[in-house]
Amino acid sequence: MKHLYCSLFGHEYKVSKVVTYHVKEYKCKHCKSEMTIDGNGRFIPLTPKYKEINSVLNRVHNKRLEKSQKLFMADY
Repeated sequence: MKHLYCSLFGHEYKVSKVVTYHVKEYKCKHCKSEMTIDGNGRFIPLTPKYKEINSVLNRVHNKRLEKSQKLFMADY
């Protein structure tokens, strides 16, 4: 029944995880299908390969944020 709703009215994606400022993971409210943004900005299905890529991107992004915060605090 959930897939029927999406096939008739379309998916209703909500952000499920913010990976970086530009990359996010999305999940359909009704059928629970998952999507993400690839390197070219296209909306694509979230496969295990892209889950791993997003995990690494998130880790690198957070380390850079921490490093910039430490440099900012060192200036004071």
